[in-house]
Amino acid sequence: MREETVLTRDVEGTAIPYGDKVPLKAGGPVIITQALGGSYTVVTMQGYMVRIDGTDADAIGKEAVAPPSAQAATGRPLVDLVWDQLRTCYDPEIPVDIVELGLVHSAEATPLPEGGQKVTVKFTLTAPGCGMGDVLRQEIERKVLGLPDVKEADVQVVLDPPWDQSRMSDAARLQLGLM
Repeated sequence: MREETVLTRDVEGTAIPYGDKVPLKAGGPVIITQALGGSYTVVTMQGYMVRIDGTDADAIGKEAVAPPSAQAATGRPLVDLVWDQLRTCYDPEIPVDIVELGLVHSAEATPLPEGGQKVTVKFTLTAPGCGMGDVLRQEIERKVLGLPDVKEADVQVVLDPPWDQSRMSDAARLQLGLM
């Protein structure tokens, strides 16, 4: 994808791969390079790669993605819904979801004594020093907490065992031209 657009309002983005907040000004031209999972990766005219959250999609002329609906949950186990949500989370530099990339170690749901469910997700990063870890953690947490009956989310970045390409699915390898 490569779509040029102009920011219609000021927006705060996240610098890739460092994770720092970056102010982007209305009227500034950007090139949308990735639009997956409800967030956008853009490149500024200065050459910076920046992630724009889906809640700010209107700033680049796009519609915000709706959160998961309770209707989609009918009759399915919660852990399946969690995995579905994880498949909507993308590394902002790689057009493959974090499940297919092999970044997710585990996802579990456990009942809470006061009712509802606690979801625990453990995932890793493609590189230990990647500044996008907290950004991905927050995105996973937001999407999991949006599921019906989920009252708590414990999303952890774990670096052991470290990620390597052997964790990728065949579909991911094929999509990235590694097969």
